[in-house]
Amino acid sequence: MKKTYLKNVLENIFVLILAFYPLRHIAWGLDLWDTGYNYANFQYMGTEHMDSMWLFSTYLANAVGRLLTKLPNAGSLLGMNLYTGLFVSILALTAFFFCCKVLKMPLFLTFVGELAAISMCWCPTALLYNYLTYLLLLVCMILLYQGLTKEKKWCLFAAGVCLGANVLVRFSNLPEAVLILAVWGYDWLLFRERKKADSEEEERPRLWPTLLRHTLWCLLGYLAALAVLFGYIHLRYGMGAYVEGIGRLFAMTDVATDYKAASMLRGVIGVYVDHLYWVKRIGILILGGMAILFLSERAGAKLDHALRKSDARSARLVKAAVRILVGLLGVAAAVWLYRKGLLELMPWEDAAVWQRAAVLAAVLGVVTALAYCLGARAFSVLLGIAMLGWLWFRGFCSTAYYSYDSILRPAVLFLMLAMLIAVVRILYPKCTKEEKLIGMLVLLIVAVTSIGSNTGVFPSMNNLFVAAPYVLCHSWGFLRKIGEVRIRRTALSSLPAKGMLAAFLVLCLFQFGMFGQSFVFAEATGVRNPDSYVENNPVLKGIRMSGDKASWLSGLSEYINDKGLAGQEVILYGNIPALSYYLQMPAAFNSWSDLDSYSREQMETRLEAISEEMKSGGERPVVIAEKNYALYLAGGSSALRELADGNPNMAREIEEDQKWLLLVDFMEENGYEPDYSNEKFTVFR
Repeated sequence: MKKTYLKNVLENIFVLILAFYPLRHIAWGLDLWDTGYNYANFQYMGTEHMDSMWLFSTYLANAVGRLLTKLPNAGSLLGMNLYTGLFVSILALTAFFFCCKVLKMPLFLTFVGELAAISMCWCPTALLYNYLTYLLLLVCMILLYQGLTKEKKWCLFAAGVCLGANVLVRFSNLPEAVLILAVWGYDWLLFRERKKADSEEEERPRLWPTLLRHTLWCLLGYLAALAVLFGYIHLRYGMGAYVEGIGRLFAMTDVATDYKAASMLRGVIGVYVDHLYWVKRIGILILGGMAILFLSERAGAKLDHALRKSDARSARLVKAAVRILVGLLGVAAAVWLYRKGLLELMPWEDAAVWQRAAVLAAVLGVVTALAYCLGARAFSVLLGIAMLGWLWFRGFCSTAYYSYDSILRPAVLFLMLAMLIAVVRILYPKCTKEEKLIGMLVLLIVAVTSIGSNTGVFPSMNNLFVAAPYVLCHSWGFLRKIGEVRIRRTALSSLPAKGMLAAFLVLCLFQFGMFGQSFVFAEATGVRNPDSYVENNPVLKGIRMSGDKASWLSGLSEYINDKGLAGQEVILYGNIPALSYYLQMPAAFNSWSDLDSYSREQMETRLEAISEEMKSGGERPVVIAEKNYALYLAGGSSALRELADGNPNMAREIEEDQKWLLLVDFMEENGYEPDYSNEKFTVFR
């Protein structure tokens, strides 16, 4: 009873931590890109202020965001960060209860895994099209597991609804339909199991009826969700508007080539292929450690055989003397290697074959001596520490936790480890069909999460809510139970693999945790020196940011307040789309019009329409440009080359920017002049 009580108390503490930990940075940092851009789309949702391509390709995310703007205090960045941050809390808690209650994973390891997953959420929570995608994927995973293992038809239908709705969360979620492979795989496992059980009966089980039934239930849910959501869009906007917007989504790949399906797929596969460099070398270290332990154990066995006729005390003394002698020889060899300058023989391709062989033999001798003297367990621990030292020396990751360099390589190898464990569990004959099913689901979700994104495997790194506990729990099982590996009747100790796996997981958890404490997204990197506030802007009240950003936004907000421009339409250019939300100025057509995905032809059409409206007495939008564009407009490329933030290509990029030239022509035609400028922004009226 007492043990159960303590477990319940501990579980409640874990739940509270997982609920509030995702909110730790809601008042930290100001992003001029994605955060404010998405909040502006939520607040000003519709074809009037948004590009229809992005409205419809992420429609459900925008609709949910629009509902959030109706909540108390949603008119501030702090309030919206709170509400969107709760989606991460929901993700972590849902995965926590699923792993603990349904999959029966250890409580503490699941909690640590969820903390690691939260820490790896590098993406701003304002990007609801990502976090809603992860949430619906997680719910779909749970429903598929319950529906298949407990034969619940409604769960399979609901799983299909989740995947169908996800297409409206983000159109590039279409590949998630590949989760049906898990259904088919489980049905095949079920068929094999029943076939073995009913092998002596006349009527044997059949695969196709079960497979077809499960597939149809999932498909019905998928189509039902699409029918309801498309029906609503048709009633509100017209299906023609949706088709036109999605059609431009496909057409944009002519300019934004990184959004092409082949390019995105190559980006994902390329990351894994590149990181095979580390996998191969770690694998060699593991096999080398096993071989060295094997040699040292064989040497010890031969010594035992030679001393078998001696009395116990004499045998112990001889063994101790041999260990001391071998240890001294090992130390002497290590000193010799150091004095000869082991590193001076690098690069290896410049050294003669005999030199390489001599150095490798000496290193092997030193390590074997260590293995014999220390024993298998201590040697394996030392091997794990040596691996960490080697990774550090090779620049595997950094301690600059405000950048992705601190976690990119560990995270990619962590994803590869998750997929490896899943494949092993799927193929391992002694695993139950339920364990194989969860392995298939983990494998598919890790693989499919990054499909449809132009950011490589970063989306999968952001969606570790089941994968992280899965890796930790099965790794713990390996560290606890498995004793040896057999290769052609030769028993090799698995202790080196255990030592290196434990060291790698410690490295990952440390790096992930430090990254989670330090990193907040801002313009594709991390926030630094958040020690200032903007006092004259209610949207930014309570938000800590760098002194430079506070100065820029304070000056611009003062100008907007003095001129009474809040609520007036604005045209933004120069990677500053967040100003639409921060200044409460709806975009005239698209707040991030300088993105490659927004076509020159579409911008030209909208600018011409605005010009015609202005001539008819329509509202005159304010134009706010990033300072470098204004410098080019005022003094040409020569002025820009002197003040281009150290980027020598800036002048050429602006000169060749066709959409900027369109905006310049628009301002000249309609008599725009600079009315305010600071170190970052220039306002034209």
